[in-house]
Parts: sequence; structure tokens; C-alpha cells
Amino acid sequence: MNTLSYKTISANKATADKKWLLVDAEGQTLGRLASKVAKLLRGKHKPNYTPHVDCGDNVVIINAEKINLTGNKWEAKKYIRHTGYPGGQRELNARELFTKDPARLIEKSVKGMLPKNKLGAELFRNLKVYTGAEHKQEAQKPAAINLNELK
Repeated sequence: MNTLSYKTISANKATADKKWLLVDAEGQTLGRLASKVAKLLRGKHKPNYTPHVDCGDNVVIINAEKINLTGNKWEAKKYIRHTGYPGGQRELNARELFTKDPARLIEKSVKGMLPKNKLGAELFRNLKVYTGAEHKQEAQKPAAINLNELK
């Protein structure tokens, strides 16, 4: 008798098919871009997704300086950090952080959508964000992907 066997395939570092993807941030809304990029980094778009393994793709984001924020978020959104000294809480709004380094705005939003553990730190290393259209990952030949076509 010919029986079918359905076994759950669990990806590991050796079987994970990691690709390099190029995302253009021009005209994209920050939160929507970040959630889609986090999904790509995590590997949730792949059929062999495994929660405890880095099976996502490497993502290169260009044109970080052309990102959009809706509403009053340029002024209202606060980024808080602490120096470690008493009374050392510092606060920047989105516009101030954007003028310092537009890439950090995207990095912070994507990092906040990744797991808060060792796996999340490992996944975050697969993200490269650049201002302008030039990037340093030409040798990896990243495939351009349109985020508007993703779910």
C-alpha cells in the first residue's frame, strides 16, 4: 500500500535559502516599510519558515532620506535614550533624528519590529540601510523587490 507521509520540514542554517534583496524607500511610509522589511528579514514570506532559525533574507534599503511619515509624526514622535548618568534622559523627535542620520530612523523602526532576543540581534545584522541610491553590496547582486506587491 502506498501511503503519503507528511513531515514538517524545519529549516536550519544549512537548508535556509538566503537571498539578497534591494528595497527602494523612496515615497514609502516609515511604519509600513519597516513591517514589510521585518517580515523579509524574519523569513515569514517563505514556505519553510521556522520561528527559532534565521531563515530570512538579507535586505539592502536605499534612498533612506526619501521616507515619509504621516500626520504630525515628524514633530510628535519621540526617540528617548539614556546616557547612563543621573538625569541623563535625552529626547529627539523624528525630524531631529532624520537630520542627523536618515538611515537610523529606518533602522530603529525595523529593529523595534524584530524579536527582542539573540535571534533578533542576528536578524538585524542582515539589514543594511543607505542614504542615496548607491550601496556597498553590489558584489552580492541584490534582487530589486517592490514592497507594494507584498502582503
